[in-house]
Amino acid sequence: MTSTVGTTSLPDDPTGGASGDVPSEPTHQYLNRELSWLDFNSRVLDLATEPGIPLLERAKFCAIFSSNLDEFFQVRVAALRDQVAAGIDEPSADGRTPLQQLTEISERVPQMVARQEAIFLDELVPQLAEAGISILSMDEWTSADRVYLEEYFDERIYPVLTPLAVDPGHPFPYISNLAISIAAHVADPETAERRFVRLKVPTVFPRLIKLDDGRFVPSGHVVAAFLHKLFVGMVVEEWALFRVTRNADLTLEEDEADDLLEAVELELRKRRFNKAIRLEVADTISDEMLDLLTRELEIDARNVTRHRTLIDLTTLFGLQGLDRPDLKDRAWPPLTAGRLFVAEEADRSIFSVMRDRAILVHHPYESFQSSVEVFLEQAASDPRVQSIKMTLYRAGGDSPIIRSLMKAAELGKQVAVLVELKARFDEANNVQWAKQLERAGVHVVYGMVGLKTHSKVVLVVRDDGDQLRRYCHIGTGNYNSKTARLYEDLGLFTCDTTVGADATQLFNHLTGFSKGVEYRTLLVAPRDLKRQLLDLIEHEASFGAEGSITLKCNSIADPVVVDALYRASAAGVRIRGVVRGICTLRAGVPGLSENISVRSILGRYLEHSRIYSFAHGDDDGGPIYLIGSADLMPRNLDRRVEVLVPIEHPKHREWLDKVLEFDLRDDVVRWELQPDDTWTRRGRLDAYEPDAQELMYRWTSERQLQVRR
Repeated sequence: MTSTVGTTSLPDDPTGGASGDVPSEPTHQYLNRELSWLDFNSRVLDLATEPGIPLLERAKFCAIFSSNLDEFFQVRVAALRDQVAAGIDEPSADGRTPLQQLTEISERVPQMVARQEAIFLDELVPQLAEAGISILSMDEWTSADRVYLEEYFDERIYPVLTPLAVDPGHPFPYISNLAISIAAHVADPETAERRFVRLKVPTVFPRLIKLDDGRFVPSGHVVAAFLHKLFVGMVVEEWALFRVTRNADLTLEEDEADDLLEAVELELRKRRFNKAIRLEVADTISDEMLDLLTRELEIDARNVTRHRTLIDLTTLFGLQGLDRPDLKDRAWPPLTAGRLFVAEEADRSIFSVMRDRAILVHHPYESFQSSVEVFLEQAASDPRVQSIKMTLYRAGGDSPIIRSLMKAAELGKQVAVLVELKARFDEANNVQWAKQLERAGVHVVYGMVGLKTHSKVVLVVRDDGDQLRRYCHIGTGNYNSKTARLYEDLGLFTCDTTVGADATQLFNHLTGFSKGVEYRTLLVAPRDLKRQLLDLIEHEASFGAEGSITLKCNSIADPVVVDALYRASAAGVRIRGVVRGICTLRAGVPGLSENISVRSILGRYLEHSRIYSFAHGDDDGGPIYLIGSADLMPRNLDRRVEVLVPIEHPKHREWLDKVLEFDLRDDVVRWELQPDDTWTRRGRLDAYEPDAQELMYRWTSERQLQVRR
């Protein structure tokens, strides 16, 4: 795999015209953020080749690779393109300018896509066919298939198609972001008049049309096969499938917006027309048609990707609904956390359990529904509950949590919700939830100007008779019932008085107008969290070789934090990172990071929790454990509202130790960051085992069953 550091040779500018002097070569102190992300997505693609992973799961990882890459172009590549267009040549921490980063991305991505297509065509397609599942090309259709598909086209597809011709009275049509389209040249056989036509393949019918058990046809191919029916009396001379990716970022002038909700809605409408940044085409497209598309879309030829198979392999998500348990992961049903299960059996409320002591839950091994959802459901119905406050970043669709909040407001409780309207790709969803909540009587706040509120906090105030008590949930993951089944996350339920007081301060700060807020227990960004983490690292460094730091997170990319870790490593501190995605920290490099090791754990669940452990971080000289919403990136530490909470109870610390123990075992399947900045897969090659996630599931199951006995 290509290194993410080193001297870069710059070929032609992939940005389509920007130019400038090449600055000094990149530094060797940090890895590049964008190239590190590409390394992560390569690891995702590795999962599509794993013999120990069931076939349909491997096809899913192939689709996830494409979905990830789409988002990367819509956000990260688009941002770099904007910087180049604005004449910004300030280098990132690793020393690369935006232009240099774009150049290296343009070299890496075609290689990655070519590898993905080879995996799909040479491995997945034959193995799927052997298992009785085929995605047919047009030349594989039988005469009976063609008859069926023509009838399907006439009845289900033809009525919703809208061909758009280009002529002096009809300008080149708008091309939707990520939509599968057909470009065609259509001619009048009598006059020889010739027109370009664009046809969008609608999403109102499946991407894969089922012929019979296990045989599928891409919907775009069905539309293309019967194009002639749309152009009566004309000749379809040629056609080709293509797809456009557009800049999907929002440009908000928050300081100037009178109404943030209205401003976000306006930007969402405008986003549809953002600049095209990538064009994907079938490799059979003619030069004439490709020239027309690149000219009209104003895309440089170096930002075009040719495909020898399906243009959009997220199509493979359509196979996940097949009833083929033999080709899928064996189910790991989530369990109700032991103390909650016992309380449920005894008809006790979650509040009474929290009064006994705090509860740590670990999703999806332990049920989100029977913990977080029940907490809010009981809070909404309990007549003793007086108020509910929470932050919402990504709630998802058909949310039981939203329903509980609305019910609470309708029952007369004080309900305040901070809905983060700027949560990327969830903006439209969050706008709709905000409106529904307001209509139900919920006090809705849209976040803070200049900051995203990414923290995961709920505060419930209840009259317990003897006193008003504050019950809190602080987590690492979103309050999203769907992703909670797929994302590995942790959450703490507590009625600790200092945590409750801090949560109250936090919400007053978020919904009101205050500054200089002091927190006694919680670590809150952007105010103090970064400084506090740096202090913990520096303190651990004072113990030299007896010091130990363990960091489990999604990403490490903050240069100041990275530098502090390098200093701690130089002092002899053992530093272990379990980093799922981006890592600009270099590991095991002589003279820089000899005592730092970094690994990445991937599997059926997306590793999403953040656990930060410092062996001497507590006030008494013992260890401190922190969980929460913040990764170690500039955006989390400097530009977002994030919350970490200390984990105090010995049983909860034991649980976190077990998570880290499984992730850090020498025999589990993992990817390790090497001193030469490449990632190497470790563990058995003939099977995906031992699997850290399976070890965690088995341990969780055994532990919870013991509680129930």
